[in-house]
Amino acid sequence: MSEMRMIDVGELSLRCALEGEGPLVIMVHGFPESWYSWRHQIGPIAEAGFTACAIDVRGYGGSDKPHPVEAYALERIVGDLVGLKMALQPDQPAILIGHDWGAPIVWNTALTHPEHFRAVAGLSVPFAGVPQRPFTEVFHEHFTSQGKYFYQEYFQAEGVAEAEAEKDPRDWVHRMMYSISGDVPPGSYWDKPYGAMFLEGLPDPEPVPWLTDEDLDFYEAEFKSSGFRGPLNRYRNHVADYEWLQGWKGKRIEQPALFIGGTRDPATFLFGAVTDPVGMMKFFAPKIEGHILDNVGHWTQQERPEEVNRILLEWLARL
Repeated sequence: MSEMRMIDVGELSLRCALEGEGPLVIMVHGFPESWYSWRHQIGPIAEAGFTACAIDVRGYGGSDKPHPVEAYALERIVGDLVGLKMALQPDQPAILIGHDWGAPIVWNTALTHPEHFRAVAGLSVPFAGVPQRPFTEVFHEHFTSQGKYFYQEYFQAEGVAEAEAEKDPRDWVHRMMYSISGDVPPGSYWDKPYGAMFLEGLPDPEPVPWLTDEDLDFYEAEFKSSGFRGPLNRYRNHVADYEWLQGWKGKRIEQPALFIGGTRDPATFLFGAVTDPVGMMKFFAPKIEGHILDNVGHWTQQERPEEVNRILLEWLARL
């Protein structure tokens, strides 16, 4: 069983699930999740001879939850991971694994702090290098300006998405997870006009083995306690993140890297912007190893835990 600890990482404290002894492996979740999204990976990684550490990102679960939007800038969250590594294993570089928002967090942590992190793995979201413009400009051009809905545009106004999600956190999380999983029938659920609400048009969830009532109980309790403001504030920092990362323009991730995506995950293909995410990543992370799993949706390590664990453990053993 994992030990739950609050760890002071400098600016604030993070709740961490810790298990095992050995080189440090930090796991960073995405939206709307928690340390719990790594529940199938913590034990096997610990048993393989590592200190497995799955965190609640700031704003989530048991971690501290500053109020200001700017408190959720990438620079601050990267600082949390550096502080965590220094608190747990200051004398040797750690390994990073991230999923969804956690993937760009760990990619950019490895990019900006190579002295602290010797290898990095990202699930669902590939690394496309230092951005050439803020992502807000990209979705304004391709969605908003054409009168189309895009979830990250919907998340921009403070309080709007919070009100929808906090009305019934269990239903909101359940519908979101199901709608972009590998189990959902193909459909145009996200083709809706600008101004629509997040849940509008999403299918009613069917039972799936990877998201049980017990799992939903956990997520419901977490978000009823923590709310959604901190998690949503991550989406409100695209301009700040772009400006900060310009300091690493032209730099690449030189450490060993791993990518695991899914054929039915829109994020794996950057919402249609790339057809070969692993090939694209070779320009920005030359030591990349990639795996695209058939019929896997967005929730990579929860939908296909055994396959993901096999890939992760084989990669960790080769480091």
